[in-house]
Amino acid sequence: MKWVYSEKVKEHFIHPKNILDDEDNYMEDGRGEIGNAICGDIMLMLIKVDKDKNIITDCKWKTYGCASAVASTSVLSEMVKGMTLDEAYKIKPMDIMKELDGLPNHKIHCSVLGDKALRNAIDDYYIRNNIKTKDSEKEDKVICKCLNITKDEIKKVVFENDIHSFEELQERTKISTSCGECEEEARSLLEEFILVKEEEEHEKRN
Repeated sequence: MKWVYSEKVKEHFIHPKNILDDEDNYMEDGRGEIGNAICGDIMLMLIKVDKDKNIITDCKWKTYGCASAVASTSVLSEMVKGMTLDEAYKIKPMDIMKELDGLPNHKIHCSVLGDKALRNAIDDYYIRNNIKTKDSEKEDKVICKCLNITKDEIKKVVFENDIHSFEELQERTKISTSCGECEEEARSLLEEFILVKEEEEHEKRN
């Protein structure tokens, strides 16, 4: 059987960085949780922030998941140190996978969990400090509760990529790969966004 994991994945799985040892003694500035115990992986991420510079100074985490989930979160916790909150918020699963020299397609959802837990931690920091962001007053409906994938995230993926099928959407986001309850709504939104995108492209050409 061909080995499908990179040496970086192996290293971060065997020797993970920044694991949370004692939650009670870690005074975080932001806390993010993602996942579903029934569906699979669960992830917790805690961050400390230099409030004068808006820079992440430390990051701790723990997860109940597979080797890919451990490796993805480990490398992410290293990536974000020294980043501004805005820079860290923009990290995407593909950035994490690139840092790990790739992941098998059926394990991409593990890196999706990591970046979402991080964004939840940053959002929590903003809420704790009563900081309003440009998106703070926008309500975004959660479609996939297992992976916390929102309506706006689906729209963004459709508009930024050449997506024409539900399978392609799943490959990018891993939506509806756990319990599957969101599939009908996700398919409906996909069709809607594809039509809107096609109409906008048609208008630009004319």
